[in-house]
Amino acid sequence: MNENMLNHNKYLSKYACLDQDAFYLREVTNDFRTPFFRDVDRIIYTLAFARYSDKTQVFSFKENDHLTKRMIHVQYVSKIARTIARALALNEDLAEAASLGHDLGHTPFGHVGEEILNDISLKNNAGYFNHNIHSVRLLMDIENYGQGKDITAQTLDAIMCHNGELAQNEYHPRPKTKDEFLAEYNRSYQERIRNLRPMTLEGCVVRISDLIAYLGRDIEDAMRLNIVSFADIPENIRKNLGSTNRDIVNTIIKDVIDNSLGKDYIKLSDHIFKAIVDLKKFNYENIYNNAYTLEEKQELRVMLNTLFNKYMDDIKNNNKESNIMKSYLKNMSPKYIENNTPERIVIDYIAGMTDDYCLLEYNKYRKNNHNNEEVENDL
Repeated sequence: MNENMLNHNKYLSKYACLDQDAFYLREVTNDFRTPFFRDVDRIIYTLAFARYSDKTQVFSFKENDHLTKRMIHVQYVSKIARTIARALALNEDLAEAASLGHDLGHTPFGHVGEEILNDISLKNNAGYFNHNIHSVRLLMDIENYGQGKDITAQTLDAIMCHNGELAQNEYHPRPKTKDEFLAEYNRSYQERIRNLRPMTLEGCVVRISDLIAYLGRDIEDAMRLNIVSFADIPENIRKNLGSTNRDIVNTIIKDVIDNSLGKDYIKLSDHIFKAIVDLKKFNYENIYNNAYTLEEKQELRVMLNTLFNKYMDDIKNNNKESNIMKSYLKNMSPKYIENNTPERIVIDYIAGMTDDYCLLEYNKYRKNNHNNEEVENDL
């Protein structure tokens, strides 16, 4: 390992995760890069990372090139996490790696698609589907044609525990062994674990950074669609956080740094935390609950269930003309095919789709199975 790459460890906090603390789930061969620096490289060269650019964040079926896509969101999370990590003398490489990988497992059509795929997964005895858990699965078992990537346990754990939907005024890390991490990961298929705690302080930073990245930005997107404006936010929230995305991001970052410096946990001041909770509630009531119409949600439910049933039939009948056979399974390792049920394989395939590809596959199926009049108004 290159000594110059290790120099930054001299300046890190006693609460930081040092490069020499990194460990893996299996034996790896080191090179000149430090472990978390190498994690970044391996994540940005995954096929799942390339698909970020065509996965929507909150709004689908909207004609506006300035709406946030997953690719933009993870870049915002990364920048915010690295800013906080540097100010607190934490390991920026670990924060960056986890930030860039945290949404790899997101389904097409955002959280609505995730809810539908979870229903399909439970109905077919494949366990719960959660995008944070699937992000870890992608890196461990699906990428590299079913052989997985060698990513540190700390990065995988931070990805698994990133859930920015759960706001807290304090984020305390909980040290874990390899076995403890794997036990939490495996248990997440059997039950919904709402409050996974990262094993590192950097993982805590990524968790709060996810929240900071989307709170104000989602309002900006809603403004572009004339759904809501910052002026609609109650005055007490604007007074504490600000009246623009820029203000909200700067205010919360500064509050995190001021209240967490020299501590072994991440902390928000009480009034900022209260304003964040109130703003999240405002966003849910005015944006997220209205991002899709009931008709759009039902169409998505029909779409994903139809594709699931189609691909199950294609695997059962060895339909070599199906894309799940010729562009997915054909390239996967024997290990992946042998170790997974058809239900799990189909869920993996659908979860990896971009919005556009999912629509393309669905409309192709409809045209092959219905007359032209029935499909003239394709989504």
